[in-house]
Amino acid sequence: MTEQNGDFAFLPLGGTGEIGMNLNLYRLGETWLAIDCGIGFSGNDTPEAEILVPDPTFIVERRDQLAGLVITHAHEDHIGAVAHVWPLLQCPVYVTPFAGSVLRRKLGEARLLNEVPIHVIPCGGTFDVGPFNLEFIPVTHSVPEAQSVVLRTPHGIVVHTGDWKLDPEPLVGPPTDIKRLKEVGDEGVLALVCDSTNVMKPGPSQSEGEVRRSLTELIGNLKGRIAVTCFASNVARVESIAMAAQAAGRTVVLVGRSLRNLDVSARECGYLSGVLPFLNEQDVNDLPDDQVVMIITGSQGEPRSALSRISLDIHPNISLGEGDTVIYSSRMIPGNERAIMAVQDNLSRRGVRVITDREHFVHVSGHATGDDVSTMYDLVRPQFAVPVHGEWRHLTAHAALAQDKHITPILLEDGDILRLAPGKAEVVDTAPSGRLALDAGRLLPMNGGVLAARRKMLFNGMVIASFAVDDEGFVIGEPKVSAPGLLDPDDLESVRVREEFANAIDVIPDELRGDDQAFRDAAKTALRRALGRKLQKRPLVDVHVLRV
Repeated sequence: MTEQNGDFAFLPLGGTGEIGMNLNLYRLGETWLAIDCGIGFSGNDTPEAEILVPDPTFIVERRDQLAGLVITHAHEDHIGAVAHVWPLLQCPVYVTPFAGSVLRRKLGEARLLNEVPIHVIPCGGTFDVGPFNLEFIPVTHSVPEAQSVVLRTPHGIVVHTGDWKLDPEPLVGPPTDIKRLKEVGDEGVLALVCDSTNVMKPGPSQSEGEVRRSLTELIGNLKGRIAVTCFASNVARVESIAMAAQAAGRTVVLVGRSLRNLDVSARECGYLSGVLPFLNEQDVNDLPDDQVVMIITGSQGEPRSALSRISLDIHPNISLGEGDTVIYSSRMIPGNERAIMAVQDNLSRRGVRVITDREHFVHVSGHATGDDVSTMYDLVRPQFAVPVHGEWRHLTAHAALAQDKHITPILLEDGDILRLAPGKAEVVDTAPSGRLALDAGRLLPMNGGVLAARRKMLFNGMVIASFAVDDEGFVIGEPKVSAPGLLDPDDLESVRVREEFANAIDVIPDELRGDDQAFRDAAKTALRRALGRKLQKRPLVDVHVLRV
């Protein structure tokens, strides 16, 4: 792959064509800069993996040219993969104070805290990373201290928005710094790399302040136990729920590890100062039902989350039932609809009233609407628009909006290398890209052997056979065949398969019996034949040969 000396390029490895898993690269000459490194959650198309990260192979192969990793904000899809990918990158990390607090906790859990060089940059600060001169511009988002990044280079300026919106009343943190964005636009901007998540929604963004007033009214009129679920990183929303609870004379209880971690990081950075200390879930049963509001993790239907366990009545400390209310102060992330509806259905079955943003004004998006994006273009006035962070329908709608502003849009797929300068801005090459699964601390390729086998087992099941042989390779006793999820041990089909397998291994040629691997391969073929076509599936098969 050619890397021209002195040119300026942009390469998304995650975040275009889907929501989540952001990993963006900029190159100036031969030096690379990474912005964000996040996780995504699998959907119905990848049931074999729960958490996904962008494949960093391209930049790992060039890590001696990687000057640093800049984090725009502390959401999981922008910061969640750092602890897992950093051992492959080995570069300095640049964060704001709040993102730094969140990251240190993650690195501590991964036993990397003392290894990663973390540089804390103040909100709105300027700093250099290698040849890149960078500036943070504060923007409003549903997490404290979200920042857009201005990249100044000899070839021109790029504004990388990160996630943002326009909100005159964000409650926690300042509004988006419109004045500074316009000043940068006055300098002349080559390209705007901009969030597309909510671009298809018309009108201006609704305000977090409006949600606080609505939640205060709603909670003040409810009886029984109240539980509110929201994104754990949304400090303003947690503060709004807490203040609404306090106005109604209720005590706030946090339920879920991610919320407890958020509470620590937020207070460490000076947020939630107007909110009384939260109680933990062990205290909830000491409070009268009409005097408690629980903030609970699990808004996306995560199977191990507190709310999912409560909906199944298997939580060790908390139960909800007739007369209680659960408020979903969040949106459905695409792909999670089925899981969320299952939790809501289980809650309703227990007599719990479920309130979502369809019934009451309990949530606003943290992402820019179409009107917000239009305003951003009026402020920054770039030559080129590069839509990112969204599904393909969002990116194309964003491109159309830019075109209406007489700004040239450039649509990219993950892996496209966009040369911004010198000369014509165009895609000049393609880098390997893709997704890895985060599985018990390991990063596994989606098309690798482990996940391929798991995918096959999910849809076709698995059959395991075992038998013992003597020194000469002759079978001792009866072979065992197990097919969990396919056959019951005592049904007639199981008996048939076992008998046919036993007969088949008896006639394996003698010359194969002395070699364990050859014997095992021949036995696997025999097992497949014994299964035949009656099952109408092609299960994963394995055979264990014990030589005694």
